[in-house]
Amino acid sequence: MPKIEHELEFDLRLEEPKMYRVLLHNDDYTSMDFVVEILTSIFHKSYTQAEQIMLHIHETGKAICGVYTFEIAQTKTQQVRQRAKQNEFPLLATLEEDQ
Repeated sequence: MPKIEHELEFDLRLEEPKMYRVLLHNDDYTSMDFVVEILTSIFHKSYTQAEQIMLHIHETGKAICGVYTFEIAQTKTQQVRQRAKQNEFPLLATLEEDQ
């Protein structure tokens, strides 16, 4: 029986994962201190960065808190919702695909 050898060429391409922005939205009930706490604990911002982002949310209606892969962005939005619910705040976190 003859021995047959095959050489196969594979063109492997690794694509960068899509990235997603996590945004916090302004509302009339969530305290500014709570938003700063969320930004420091969930998004690991410094206190100064957290204050700046919180003020941007307050003045413009929303702000980007970070850009992550889908799974991480989704986890962070869920963490915000859970913590807001525990503290009886209606703070809204959303994610959108980064351009």
